[in-house]
Amino acid sequence: MGATGKPRRVAVVAHAKKTLDGGLDELRKLIADEDVDELLWYEVPKSRKAPKKARKAAEAGADLVFVWGGDGTVQRCLDALAGTGTTAAIVPAGTANLLASNLDIPRDLAEAVRIGFRGDRRDLDLGRVNGEHFAVMAGAGFDAAMIGEADRDLKDRVGRLAYVWTGLRHMRDGAVGVRIRVDGTGWFDGKASCVLIGNVGTITGGIEAFDDARPDDGWLEVGVATADGAVQWARTLGRMAASRSDRSPFVRITRAKKIDVRFAEPVTYELDGGERGTTRRLKTKVRPGAVTVCVPRPGPA
Repeated sequence: MGATGKPRRVAVVAHAKKTLDGGLDELRKLIADEDVDELLWYEVPKSRKAPKKARKAAEAGADLVFVWGGDGTVQRCLDALAGTGTTAAIVPAGTANLLASNLDIPRDLAEAVRIGFRGDRRDLDLGRVNGEHFAVMAGAGFDAAMIGEADRDLKDRVGRLAYVWTGLRHMRDGAVGVRIRVDGTGWFDGKASCVLIGNVGTITGGIEAFDDARPDDGWLEVGVATADGAVQWARTLGRMAASRSDRSPFVRITRAKKIDVRFAEPVTYELDGGERGTTRRLKTKVRPGAVTVCVPRPGPA
């Protein structure tokens, strides 16, 4: 940081196909108005190309990295920046913007940039599952199948409703055998249609899955849903919408630092809303304070 407290060297890692307000030209102008010493600019055509650029920015000594894109781009950049000491500023240019929403970062370009330069810095936990970090959640079963089949064009047209549409199609999917150990102790052994490991409260589709979750408390939330079929899932989602998710008879929730989930058969899994294929195991642990993110300053009480 410079003598004034402003970042000396700023980087942008941008998913070039994502849009927000005046676009990347406006982003460049807003950053230039902050009179930084150097601006490093990286555009990528897809989120999976972002980690290499984020690591390059950190290695080049960037004090602050603006991440322009959706949940996939944010997740991959935070994965790359974990443990580097480089601060990330999120510009929510995607569909769901799960982490930004949980951190109260608005879908407003000028405000996102202002938060990057003048907001608070918050050290966030990350979960690490099967060798990759996530900031929001890891999920397998119903949740991951719903995300994996949400049509990209449909998401562009109707946003979060695309997840609801595909979710309705998967309500009849059957449960599979699951064994879950939390912090070395057996916790669940039975059939489940969905397993979620969360770092924040609100997940895909705006569902409040983990009412007590905080992304900086050193813990991960673990949820397992045993709802099987459309009727039970409708009851579960209705209860989650009306009150706490753990009050559903088809939901169990706890918290842990290490979680080992084993499935009787391969299931689709996802990280922060991005499909990752199939697996028979989710081996997860929390990394407390793994990355620093710019967040809004709290208003007066």
